Amino acid sequence: MATPCPVWFLPFTRQNSRLAEIIIQLEKAGLDLQPLRANTPASGAGILFLDADASLPAVLEAVAELRTAPDANLLAVSVGALPSPSTWALLRGGVSDVFSWFDVDRPVDIVTSRLRYWQHLNATVADLQRRLVGRSQRWRDTLRQVVDMALSNCQVLITGESGTGKELVAQEIHRLDPRPGKRDCVVVDCTNLIPGLSGSELFGHEKGAFTNAISARDGAVALAHEGTLFLDELGELPLPLQAEFLRALQEGTYKRVGSNTWRQARFRLVSATNRDLLAEVQKGTFRQDLYYRVSGWTCHLPPLRERKEDIVPLAEHFFTQQHGVRQPVDRQVYDFLQLRDYPGNVRELQQLITRIASKHVGEGPITIGDIPRSDWPDFAHLGAAAPTADELEAGVTTLLYQGLGLKEIKDQVTEIAKKVAITHESGNLKMAALRLRCSERILQMHRRDEPETQLRLA
Repeated sequence: MATPCPVWFLPFTRQNSRLAEIIIQLEKAGLDLQPLRANTPASGAGILFLDADASLPAVLEAVAELRTAPDANLLAVSVGALPSPSTWALLRGGVSDVFSWFDVDRPVDIVTSRLRYWQHLNATVADLQRRLVGRSQRWRDTLRQVVDMALSNCQVLITGESGTGKELVAQEIHRLDPRPGKRDCVVVDCTNLIPGLSGSELFGHEKGAFTNAISARDGAVALAHEGTLFLDELGELPLPLQAEFLRALQEGTYKRVGSNTWRQARFRLVSATNRDLLAEVQKGTFRQDLYYRVSGWTCHLPPLRERKEDIVPLAEHFFTQQHGVRQPVDRQVYDFLQLRDYPGNVRELQQLITRIASKHVGEGPITIGDIPRSDWPDFAHLGAAAPTADELEAGVTTLLYQGLGLKEIKDQVTEIAKKVAITHESGNLKMAALRLRCSERILQMHRRDEPETQLRLA
């Protein structure tokens, strides 16, 4: 296997002879394996070599640190037996796959195929992030799942609150779908189906099938033949139509309204809903057999409140869309955007950016004066949300009971303030120093001495 860059590895095993044997086999297969050194950032795919004696907490701590790299994919390979709970703990911690070298056939092929696929996956996700903007770990994990789903042949169900981007994700799944010669993606908004005519919207109708049916018409199922059918807000699909649609999905056959002729249609179904369809099944408003048919692979899109790191890059993207070029934006505007709640999620943020950009005039930067008065924060509410003196006193009391002295309390609060400022400024030390009104050198020393930047090897 030809790899454009070396594959790093991290050993958590003392079985050095076995490890050397495995490395030789992988290098013969074309991998350029390099041990990951302490204080060296990990990039791309890597391998963790484990055994039953490895310290699971130490491994999980290393995994958490390695996963901060945008393109990190971790493969855990055991050189001996691993207990099942450890395997699941590694997967929950962020490892992409786990297997024992001596318990599978052709382990070299497994490793090389995984790495080859992840290399393609990372390139595809990087391209996808230009349209589905976000850099948080939560969003990157979601996009990896989107790519996995797109490259499969499964029916896909996308769940999430209104405004999280379900239709955009559905369009990307269709775009990435590798079927040769696939046709269009046909969109049906189930909230707009007219009860008396919904069968016609999906399956089409014959001339004279009902009043005003002056000619025959194809429905969405026929139009999606050899392509993708996207049913938006699937939970709104009328119950009587669910049985008919289930047949079309399972058998690939349907009838037009007013016809006795069975027709064929083959399509990939992508559905989306902001409802809990399992709860709808329990209430009897959604068929259980249809639910399990449409949910071959379910992807939940996180609300914006669970990916707040993405507010600034999303805002930058929307400002650029408004002006056609990257417009300078005052930092206070981004501070304001990060203070808000977004019950309407990304759609609400986009509409807010549109209002701000529309109010801006001239060539200078966008400033807080461009924020419409109707969007100003509720300062009384913000003040009430700030920590009270009693709450601060309770926090200090807790530290005193832990045996900390005045200097230790001051040092701890100072370190927390540095960490929060650096995180808030997305790692920009100059901007974090301005916010804290301290020298950039102080934050450089903080980053150098920060314990979590040091990889602890087993």
